[in-house]
Amino acid sequence: MNAILEMRGITKTFPGVKALDNVNITVKAGEIHALVGENGAGKSTLMKVLSGVYPHGSYSGEIHYDGQERRFSGIADSEKLGIIIIHQELALVPLLSIAENIFLGNEQAQYGVIDWSAAFAKTRELLKLVGLKESPDELITNLGVGKQQLVEIAKALSKKVKLLILDEPTASLNEKDSDALLNLLLRFKEQGISSILISHKLNEISKVADSITVLRDGGTVETLDCRGEAVSEDRIIRGMVGRTMEDRYPKREPKIGETIFQVENWSAHHPLHKHVQVVKNVNLNIRRGEIVGIAGLMGAGRTEFAMSLFGRSYGQNISGRVTLHGKEIDVSTVEKAVSNGIAYATEDRKTYGLVLAEDIRKNVTLAHLEGVSSNFVIDDIKELAVANDYRAKMRIRSPSVFQETVNLSGGNQQKVVLSKWLFSDPEILILDEPTRGIDVGAKYEIYTIINRLADAGKGVLMISSEMPELLGMCDRIYVMNEGSLIAELDIAEASQEKIMHAIVKSGRR
Repeated sequence: MNAILEMRGITKTFPGVKALDNVNITVKAGEIHALVGENGAGKSTLMKVLSGVYPHGSYSGEIHYDGQERRFSGIADSEKLGIIIIHQELALVPLLSIAENIFLGNEQAQYGVIDWSAAFAKTRELLKLVGLKESPDELITNLGVGKQQLVEIAKALSKKVKLLILDEPTASLNEKDSDALLNLLLRFKEQGISSILISHKLNEISKVADSITVLRDGGTVETLDCRGEAVSEDRIIRGMVGRTMEDRYPKREPKIGETIFQVENWSAHHPLHKHVQVVKNVNLNIRRGEIVGIAGLMGAGRTEFAMSLFGRSYGQNISGRVTLHGKEIDVSTVEKAVSNGIAYATEDRKTYGLVLAEDIRKNVTLAHLEGVSSNFVIDDIKELAVANDYRAKMRIRSPSVFQETVNLSGGNQQKVVLSKWLFSDPEILILDEPTRGIDVGAKYEIYTIINRLADAGKGVLMISSEMPELLGMCDRIYVMNEGSLIAELDIAEASQEKIMHAIVKSGRR
């Protein structure tokens, strides 16, 4: 099988950091080639070099594609040759239609006038190829994340894709949508389309990949051939982190005490459609030193519940009662929720969790400025000391606390988010998808941080779409479906089968 792509000796340096160091990768025609590594290993940087985001001249090394050396000066150059990259953060315009998004910048026009009939006809063909039945004039904002991902792929097909690059395509998808997307890649493979798949979900890599290239610390470690004998997840992890990981979840002996946090009859309605109840009479409690999970499919209402609880950040017509240490507390605003000991680490760290243009130092202290201030004036020396302390104990990998968070890897960004909330010294920490898009090594570090918090007597509420994560970390699990809590399982009796059975059973009612 001939190679469609060879990247030879790619080296890319940013101020103070060598992001790629003599990286080599070969992708064969018509194969699914996985690219794995810890956060900060250089995966996304390598793909930005390939696609022209980082133009020729900003790196050293050679790119050979379709038998010729290529020197891309921008994305347009690579797209002309059929190299299409779909980033983790989708590049769709919410208030434009599917058809408008697919042909944005590539409009179907004659004599300068858009031919909407042609655009809609081609959109229908493309949507059929990716398995979507939506109308071409449906607004993107009305689609779930899984369907938006498929629109991005339809957009790639409209550009005559030959090499499709997907950066964490299933990070925000539930199991059903993830399987649909992976099956789509297998169909593309049958049609001769090559794919490069970047993912931290090693079970998905094992399912579809023909080859796996492992990066570590900006360099190529090895390329594994999956066509013969299956490559185990443990084997991939050993290449990624340079060591074996005997246990994915750190061991912990829970010391669970009395109930410290209680939510009673909590309800919330959709922020735009007040007749739609999104959270329905939720009752839950957390005990001292306990990690409590909320399981459920995408759209079950877990994030909506967490956000409505944290300062009414989501929804309208919110009602219910919250008590901490037996006393009712006011959580009607974010400021009041934080002052009463509640913290919420959002699932969308880049939009809501961090100020990306600011450095680590300012992000760490942002939720508790009183802790580094005197007479309403920030003490720069104190702020620097706090930031350096958290950088050290959270093992945030950066040259200094003055590095902008936008330049950190996903795992290190998540550590900054956790540092911010831990500095506020909460009694209850709500974690919404705390390890989304994070590699297995960084996950372990974050799990250790969560365990330390519970061991200190705090309460943790953990929302995750990864059931093995909930089963590996939690002491008790609530199951949510259609805005209601439908089951409560002690960890000793919990299993993926029981969780799914509860969801399916409640859906039949």
